Amino acid sequence: MQDNPGARVRILDAAERLFAERGFDATPTASIAKLAAVPKGLLFYYFPTKAELLRTLVAERLDFGPIDANALIEPGDPARALLNLARRLSELEADSAVLRVIIWREQRTHPEVGDKLHEHRGQVQAVVERVLRGSLLRPIAARTLRAAAVAWVAVLTIRPLADHKDPNADDAAPDLPALAELICTGLISSALA
Repeated sequence: MQDNPGARVRILDAAERLFAERGFDATPTASIAKLAAVPKGLLFYYFPTKAELLRTLVAERLDFGPIDANALIEPGDPARALLNLARRLSELEADSAVLRVIIWREQRTHPEVGDKLHEHRGQVQAVVERVLRGSLLRPIAARTLRAAAVAWVAVLTIRPLADHKDPNADDAAPDLPALAELICTGLISSALA
């Protein structure tokens, strides 16, 4: 079988769309092949199992590459820096349903998805720590900085923000500016103590 990178990308795109719409378990490989306009055999040439397709999708599309923390730093305004990071992550996620839907839905039933999400959160946490460290005007204890970073990552990954439409709903999107201020107020008071 000839290697066709365009077909591989179409398969990943189709899987991403269908997994996001229907869920992994409710999406037959025949539907993925049909949407990708490839023979089912070619799908299995690239991805021997549907689980391998999910693994590859998550591994390739959840990796944003390096994020320039220096571009997000706001000296003296760590809350603004956290919001800069949230905006940058949102831009990176905008074209992909992987984080918004698939990861959220599949992380508990597919260990490889949960593992990749854990790894992703660790990478984002490291960026948050660098951004906060650069934005605070006084040194802060590493433990406190780490706790603030963990809290911000939890806020950003609590559930897909794109799913929060109704501000009056019980599961409405968190008020990011208010949460950034809350986290940073605790950081700043800790630095003063």
